[in-house]
Amino acid sequence: MSSTNNALILVARIFLSAMFIMAGFGKLVDPAGTAGMIANAGFPQTLAPALAYLAGAFELVAGLAVLVGFQVKIVGWALAAFCLFTAFVFHGSPINVPAFPEGANKLLSTFNQIMMMKNITLAGAYLLLATVGAGAYSLDARRGAKPALA
Repeated sequence: MSSTNNALILVARIFLSAMFIMAGFGKLVDPAGTAGMIANAGFPQTLAPALAYLAGAFELVAGLAVLVGFQVKIVGWALAAFCLFTAFVFHGSPINVPAFPEGANKLLSTFNQIMMMKNITLAGAYLLLATVGAGAYSLDARRGAKPALA
């Protein structure tokens, strides 16, 4: 693989990791909002805080793994599954807050649909990363992991 392609894979990994590093850190520092979303999605309210911390830890660790290029093929598959799960479980239905005007609920529903499509798109990017691998500028390459595409 050319050095230009390896550099582009590194840039892609940086971009793909940033959101999960920031989101995971945010959930670990303040899990209340995520715990509320988890409970509102139908999960047991007593488990919601633990699930929020678990999601935060997964996002942070997975994001850091992508950033440094460690076990990227495995992490790519896991993040693709996570993105699809959250797309359909948390962003797959319209928003209806009874106290809000109809226009506000429509706007929130549009944002939710955008979030769903963003997660599906990210799943595709992570599947591609799982297929291509971490590239030459990664811990995987330093460990001698076999490149996905030669």
